[in-house]
Amino acid sequence: MKSLNLCPLLLLLLLASPVFSQVKEAPERRADEGQGPFPQLIIRGATLINGNGAPPIGPVDVVVENNKVVQVKTVGYPGVAIEAENRPELKAGGFELDASGMYLLPGFVDMHGHIGGRAQGADAEYVFKLWMGHGITTIRDPACGNGLDWVLKHRERSSKNEIVAPRIKAYTVFGMGSDEPISTPEQAREWVRENAKKGADGIKFFGAAPDIMAAALAENKVLGLRSACHHAQMDVARWNVVNSAQAGLTSMEHWYGLPEALFDDRTVQNYPLDYNYQNEQHRFEEAGRLWKQAAPPFSDHWNNVMQQLLDLDFTIDPTFNIYEANRDLMRARRAEWHEAYTLPSLWRFYLPSRISHGSYWHSWGTEQEVSWKENYRLWMTFVNTYKNKGGRVTAGSDSGFIFQLYGFAYIRELELLREAGFHPLEVIRSATLYGAQALGMEQEIGVIEPGKLADMVLIEVNPLEDLSVLYGTGAIRLDENNDIIRVGGVKYTIKDGIIYNAKQMLEDVKAMVKAAKEEEAYEIKQPGQD
Repeated sequence: MKSLNLCPLLLLLLLASPVFSQVKEAPERRADEGQGPFPQLIIRGATLINGNGAPPIGPVDVVVENNKVVQVKTVGYPGVAIEAENRPELKAGGFELDASGMYLLPGFVDMHGHIGGRAQGADAEYVFKLWMGHGITTIRDPACGNGLDWVLKHRERSSKNEIVAPRIKAYTVFGMGSDEPISTPEQAREWVRENAKKGADGIKFFGAAPDIMAAALAENKVLGLRSACHHAQMDVARWNVVNSAQAGLTSMEHWYGLPEALFDDRTVQNYPLDYNYQNEQHRFEEAGRLWKQAAPPFSDHWNNVMQQLLDLDFTIDPTFNIYEANRDLMRARRAEWHEAYTLPSLWRFYLPSRISHGSYWHSWGTEQEVSWKENYRLWMTFVNTYKNKGGRVTAGSDSGFIFQLYGFAYIRELELLREAGFHPLEVIRSATLYGAQALGMEQEIGVIEPGKLADMVLIEVNPLEDLSVLYGTGAIRLDENNDIIRVGGVKYTIKDGIIYNAKQMLEDVKAMVKAAKEEEAYEIKQPGQD
């Protein structure tokens, strides 16, 4: 195996996660998967919830030609019959989609989407259809864990719509593919140049020596590529989020490195003296106590750090959902979609283990969860205030770990942004326009307006009133007969003007899971119940 410029402990952790664990390639898109693109597609009568923070408006007709929006026209008033002469004309060879009573949104952007993993048994088709079934039309792969060539191949196949998959942005792990450890600034700059030549869209950092980080980020900025960083504890004491942002980093993942930048009475995390980073119970238990070690909200130092990040137009991608099990383990492992949508191999990966990354439930209970609840309160206060001051906050899921399932976890991320204090319209903006801006794709996606690519989501229930209707399992309601029903679930995911039946994609996933369970005679059981 070729060397990476990563500490040995982190390299071992990555080897246990998606990195270097190539999964089965996505199959060719079948003839019955998706309608279009059409010379002309008109989506008729929807209520538009755009990604720019504007309030809903409708009914509107949206005209698409091939893969681009060419017109968005308000065609009437709510509750009033629409007059035909007010509507865009259907051309010969065109196709109409009746969206009366439905809600139309831009396609969602998942800023932290690992494409499966061999350790999890999650192949590309399984992952892609879970994403697309939840309206996710663009993802950023922050590690290229299946190898850069593999990811670039799927990026190309997706761009040509040869496979059922979101658009893909490929961010390689810094040092990936290097013939020797990167130990000098010049080696760092050379690796960055080679990474760009290979076609990567950006770099995912975990940390390194300050001179190496500074050189790599500066070169990456010169080349016009984007970057992300998980500021791992092994390097964060000498290089935190503020250092990275000043050096040219464009986005941070999770929250590592931010509390450290907020320290005002210490320089390192208050580690217990028997702490071992390779013991993930230690790592995550103590991480749950980290925000209380930072400067308090709205203090001078807290405000100063925030202002530095705002001045640099820095993006925060919090991935709240991926750590939610830390504050409520039972909720995460009992999520109702596991039975139908979680593969046996993935469920086994989630179970308590000293080896599988994110399966650190050696001894997890009330004390750890209480600490993490307070951690979330302080973390969410920073993120919500950052948004309120004009900062860019995006939506990312980091699915495939810690009981978080592809697609479903992304919707949970939207709910957690709402919990943090975001208005539902601000949540949608984070999921669409802000994601597009963070990827440098705002001229292509993020809002529904003329000139943009035709990436859209259609749902029959207003998601602003209840974001949980976006789950593939829908939301529970009582009808007028006192019968329990399900409402919602994305109805159509449109990418490049191709209309995909979102519910059918999720049915395909259910069939995969059912077949895997039958093959193994497997039944999902809670830990310790075998």
